This record gives sequence, structure tokens and C-alpha cells, in this order.
Amino acid sequence: MRTIASQNRGNSRGRGASQNREDSQRREKPQSRQTVKNKEKPDSREKVIGRKRFRVLPDQYGQHYDHKLLITIIVLCCFGLIMVYSSSAYVASTKWKNEYFFVIKEAVFMGIGFIMMLLISKLDYHWFVKFTAPIYLLSVFLMFLVDATGLGVEVNGQKRWINLIPGVKSTPTYQPTEIVKIAVILVFAYMINRCIKNIDRIPVMCTLLFLLIPPALLVLVNNLSSGIIITGVGCFMYFMASRRKKLYWIILIAVVTVVTVIYINPDILAELPMIEKYQLTRIKVWKDPSADPRGTGYQVLQGLYAIGSGGLFGKGLGSSVQKLGFIPESHNDMIFSIICEELGIFGAVCVIGLFAYMIYRFVYIILRAQDLYGAMIVAGVMIHIALQVILNIAVVTNSIPNTGVTLPFISYGGTSVAILLAEMGMVLSVSNQIIYEK
Repeated sequence: MRTIASQNRGNSRGRGASQNREDSQRREKPQSRQTVKNKEKPDSREKVIGRKRFRVLPDQYGQHYDHKLLITIIVLCCFGLIMVYSSSAYVASTKWKNEYFFVIKEAVFMGIGFIMMLLISKLDYHWFVKFTAPIYLLSVFLMFLVDATGLGVEVNGQKRWINLIPGVKSTPTYQPTEIVKIAVILVFAYMINRCIKNIDRIPVMCTLLFLLIPPALLVLVNNLSSGIIITGVGCFMYFMASRRKKLYWIILIAVVTVVTVIYINPDILAELPMIEKYQLTRIKVWKDPSADPRGTGYQVLQGLYAIGSGGLFGKGLGSSVQKLGFIPESHNDMIFSIICEELGIFGAVCVIGLFAYMIYRFVYIILRAQDLYGAMIVAGVMIHIALQVILNIAVVTNSIPNTGVTLPFISYGGTSVAILLAEMGMVLSVSNQIIYEK
């Protein structure tokens, strides 16, 4: 009897324990389902791009500097100083009695640009909104002073410069056109971010067009190439934000048609009031540079000779012949031809590869930017750099008419390199708050 009773007690205990386990599992099931649901939902600090999930790190602001982009900038700038010295030493020694004349000036402006880049990169890029309107109005005002008053400084027959203190000739000169480029990038980034829901509506399109036309026209008066770049930056930024792409295909077909007509009969441009005589001459030279080999076609032909004589690996750094007074302004717009002559096709491909990697870093930051405003700032800078590189190489190879565009970070030009480095500071500021993949 005792054995049976003890077995019954053991069975009741076993049944009670199993029942308790079942009850506990039933209670835990809804909790486990709830935890699964919570895991499926992205955290408030997360962002989903396609099938990948990224996380925002606002508590570690400033610790995620894009060092790869920074190293690329430093390499391009150092290479630029080397090529400026190599291409300008002969002219500087004969004209200024100092072979380091141009490279020292370039290094000074580059140092100023690096300081601006580092300071801007440490700021929160959302602060740029406060300076957008003042920079835009200042750029339009400075371009008005250059074009419509006697304060503009004329160099080589082109009035594109102004003194640091307008009217005081003893102060250094700079190009307000470079400030216009930053102003257009900031204005379009702000307006696109603010009006993204109605970006394809006519009022928004008209507003953006109204903001683009005044600075673009003021620049086009004396600087066709910069006017094209500024217009291209605004149009491509809007294209990236727009949901309707059909309009851009229509514009592309229209542009191709106009270019074809101009190539067939460039004299049509003579009837346009904004086209200067020297610009029309450049278009005619583009069609046939050998028609005037000692005049207007001289620079283009000498640049092509330099590219052809470089071969695969070039003549060696510093061994260019065309820079010895044959190519005018060889350290400015035509510096890519000196690169091809001294370093060959291999060196030219390496330079293009560096710019391609820079564009890749821009795209990387755009896809991981915290908000649309930051993404559009980087997109504007990316478009500016890409257009300038493409136009410069196209001019040197005579693929398009000579427009006077510098090669970013490499060509000589104090204002250009300083403003470009300031733009890089804006990009690095956005990279400080990018989103990282989990």
C-alpha cells in the first residue's frame, strides 16, 4: 500500500511539473512572438535602403571621417603641385626670374583651401542653410560688379576677375565665378529638400529656374565654360531629385540637335548677342585646327602634339618639350596634355582613375547620407567635379571647342583650388553623419 501511494504521489508530482512547464510555455509564446515582431521592425536610428539595413550613429558624430576621400584629395593636390612646377618652371624662370613663382602661389592658395576644408568639415552641415541666402546674394552682387562696372579686372582679354577689396588694385584678384558654383549647389540642395514632395510641379520648377538664371547669365557674359558648368550643376541636381525623366530626354535630344547644327554651320552663332567673336573663332577652330596652325589653332595643335609624343609611358617627369614655350598657358587649362607627354597614356589613365575613385566616394556618401539635404550637397559637388574633369579632357583632346576649363586640383588657379577644397569640406561634413551597414 505504501508503495502504491508513493507511486501515486510521484505521478501527481510529475503531472504537476509537466503541467507547470506547459503553462509557462504558453505564457512565453506571445512574448517570443512579440520579440520577433520587434526584431523585424527597424529601430528609430535605423534606415532601410533596398534589402539592407543601416544604422545611424549620431552619438559618434565626427568620428567617421571619410579618410579614403581625404587621402584622394591630398594625393591629387600633391600631384597638382608637382605638375604645376614641371609645366611652369621654364616660363616662370624666363618671365619672372624665379622657377618656383607659380608653384609657390599655388601652394599658398592650396594651404588656405586646406584650412577652410578642415574647418568646414568639422561643422554640422545643417548650419549651411543659414549661409545659403547670403552666399547666393553675394555671388550675384560680385558678378554684377565684374560685368556691369569698371571694377572687373581684365586678364588676357577676358574680364573675369575682381580685386579682393573691390576698387583697390593693390589687393589680390580672384574669380567670383567660383563662389557662384558653391551658391548654386547650396541653393538647389535647400530648395529640393524643402520642396521634394512637389518637385515635379510647375511652380517649383519655375522657382528653381528663377534662382538659376541670374547667376548663370551673369557668368555667361564673360565665361562660357563656367556658365555651362553652373547650368549643368543645377539641371543635374534637379534631374536626380525629379521623378519624371521624360522632360530630360526631350532636352537631351534638343541639345544634340543644336550641337549638330552648330557643327555644320557655326556662323549661326554670330547672330546671338551673347556670343563673343573669340568664342565663335574657337568653334571654327574645333572643326579644323589645321586651318590656322599659327593662329587660333596653334594651342590646340600643340596640345595634340604633346599627347601624341608621350606614347604609352611618356618621356619622363620634367622632360616635356611642348612646355618650353610651345603650349601657351601649359600650367593652366592645357596641363593634361603635359601629363600625357611626360607620363604617357599610363599616367593619364591613373589621373582619370583617381577622379573616378573620388566620384565613387561621393556616391558612397550620397547613398548613406542622413537626409536628402546632405545627399544633394554631395551630389552637387560631385556633378561640379565630374563636369569640370570631362570638359577639360574633352578640350585638350579637341573633342569639344576650347572653353577654358581647369582640371580640378591639378591646374594652376588659386581661387579655383581654394573653393574646390572648401567644397570638399562640405562633403566631409556630410560624411561625418553617414549611416553604416549593420
